[in-house]
Amino acid sequence: MMPMLELENISHSYNEKRAILTNVSLKMMAGEFVSILGPSGSGKSTLLRIISGLDKQTSGKIKINNNIVSDENYHSPPEKRNLGLVVQDKSLFPHLNALRNVTFGIRSQKDRDAIGRDLLKLFKVDQHEKKFPNELSGGEQQRVALARSLAPKPNILLLDEPFSALDDDLKEELYMETKKIIQDKSMTVLMVTHDRKEAEIFSDKIIFLKDGCIK
Repeated sequence: MMPMLELENISHSYNEKRAILTNVSLKMMAGEFVSILGPSGSGKSTLLRIISGLDKQTSGKIKINNNIVSDENYHSPPEKRNLGLVVQDKSLFPHLNALRNVTFGIRSQKDRDAIGRDLLKLFKVDQHEKKFPNELSGGEQQRVALARSLAPKPNILLLDEPFSALDDDLKEELYMETKKIIQDKSMTVLMVTHDRKEAEIFSDKIIFLKDGCIK
């Protein structure tokens, strides 16, 4: 069986001096939930940005579904990779209401509102579809962001500290809801976090990243 995501010797540095990532290699199978655990500044978020296509690695190769999306000679843009990305905060478009945020990434016009409403309902924020981000609580905003990430039916969902801005009670509630949705949809997920408990709740496999290297 081919990996859904494969990283081969990903390295990244700024100004050819400061190494952020050094020879990071990883294989993920379809339906697997992998967490990358590490302290702030270890290169976790940079790695997700490289996988998503928002940044380009200095060297190394990325394959998604056995197709090369980035190497020394080629770099596929983010919109061509069919990935979902959720960051820790301020990820919603402030000028769009909740429903329009969710449907933003759906290319087909057919049934897009129905799909958006189903996803808002899945994350229990369907009653807020006409509200703008500044009218939503932090937890509601993150629910909308998670719903939006699933709208294009991504091959892989990338989560960058998605719960870190939430208080502990809300985290616990959203942990359980999100875990059930991911399991029900058999999704392939890569999450970066500094929270060991969070990684243990969700993950099939935990990888430790320190000083840009897998330990």
